[in-house]
Amino acid sequence: MAYRRALASGLRRLSGHAAGTSAIAEPVASTELPVVSRMLPSALQYTRSFAAQAAAAPEVGTGKVTQVIGAVVDVHFDGELPAILSALEVQGHDARLVLEVAQHTGDQTVRCIAMETTDGLTRGQSVINTGSPIAVPVGRETLGRIMNVIGEPVDEQGPIPSKVRWPIHRDAPAYVDQATEQEMLVTGIKVVDLLAPYQKGGKIGLFGGAGVGKTVLIMELINNVAKAHGGFSVFAGVGERTREGNDLYHEMIEGGVIKTGDKQAESKVTLVYGQMNEPPGARARVALTGLTVAEYFRDEEGQDVLLFVDNIFRFTQANSEVSALLGRIPSAVGYQPTLATDLGGLQERITTTKKGSITSVQAIYVPADDLTDPAPATTFAHLDATTVLSRGIAELGIYPAVDPLDSTSRMLNPRILGDEHYACARDVQKELQAYKNLQDIIAILGMDELSEEDKMTVARARKIQRLLSQPFAVAEVNMMTYLRWRSTWWEISMK
Repeated sequence: MAYRRALASGLRRLSGHAAGTSAIAEPVASTELPVVSRMLPSALQYTRSFAAQAAAAPEVGTGKVTQVIGAVVDVHFDGELPAILSALEVQGHDARLVLEVAQHTGDQTVRCIAMETTDGLTRGQSVINTGSPIAVPVGRETLGRIMNVIGEPVDEQGPIPSKVRWPIHRDAPAYVDQATEQEMLVTGIKVVDLLAPYQKGGKIGLFGGAGVGKTVLIMELINNVAKAHGGFSVFAGVGERTREGNDLYHEMIEGGVIKTGDKQAESKVTLVYGQMNEPPGARARVALTGLTVAEYFRDEEGQDVLLFVDNIFRFTQANSEVSALLGRIPSAVGYQPTLATDLGGLQERITTTKKGSITSVQAIYVPADDLTDPAPATTFAHLDATTVLSRGIAELGIYPAVDPLDSTSRMLNPRILGDEHYACARDVQKELQAYKNLQDIIAILGMDELSEEDKMTVARARKIQRLLSQPFAVAEVNMMTYLRWRSTWWEISMK
């Protein structure tokens, strides 16, 4: 108590002296004043020295592997422990093996997630703490290239000559940096722009089975956004088939989206792959790698970027595997207890800022067609629009095979798009819904049994369907091949 009274009295005396007034502080016993004179200067000196000193650089430590359980590796450090999400590199391994710190388990040990296979890893191997998170190359040098989760090229075209590397773990844009207005992203695809428009900085769910035109639709979006907005695209392959990734790469070359050789700088897309043969750590982080590349184009070059994630369910699935290996108690249906946090951390970084935008198109797999499954249900909460590709429409030869009735968008609002656009879209949906209601009658009784008004409805709806279809620029190669085949077949049949 004596020290507190002396300190308060000393502060009052200092404030009175600074103001140029006479000392008005209460008299303090002479035995207490020396305490103040000794304590105050030392405190002020400590504050000044603390403000002047720069933060010390983290020391790079070395640890030893103590346990290997599949994709999870325990590493013991004698000195300072690496921070959570820091990248570690195993020394003396056949191939480069990067670990990411996930937990501090005590006894100077950290539990890490491996970004590559741990085959051949043994206890006692040396591990170096890099002192920073996983960082990947970003910028225009990545266009037309394929890289993995840690930024290494996998297209056998040499290293990526980028001088800039960004960490894959980044904070979402602050509230003050985000754009507040809602703006439509014009895709150049009629059925999408009219009935289920995309929002700049929005998230779109892409639903469709095999062979209905997902890849062609994605390539057309990449092509149109590059031409209309001058923006680039990033494709993140998360846990899908390697064959599909290879096919996509070659189809993009055929469609002109990716250039090779001397024209590689004219490419419009960067590919980041973590396919289903990769360990769960890579599949859980590859979406963040792709997002980091997209963030550079948005924040540093001020562009409107398209980010494709195929498949967002595999991202959740990989995090579930990692969570189980880390020993966390599972939540509903066996998913990780941090399901909403993992997905939210990714989705919140996909937004529009005052510099540019990232619009994400995410393919969504629904397990057992159960929309109440926690993984797709959590994803739906983040979506601004859905684009559904219908096999029935594709069988009619109408492409893009977008279902105009099942596809939805929050942007379809007269306050955003205007009354004329909104009224036109609703009229089109009304006609198509009326036609859908008549299809069972047509299939059983035929067109002749319809009234004249219903026949007019059917005729209008079929015209609308054809109007909403369109040829794609990236499919021109396939169309020319088809026309040449038709011409050859016609010549043979005439002979």
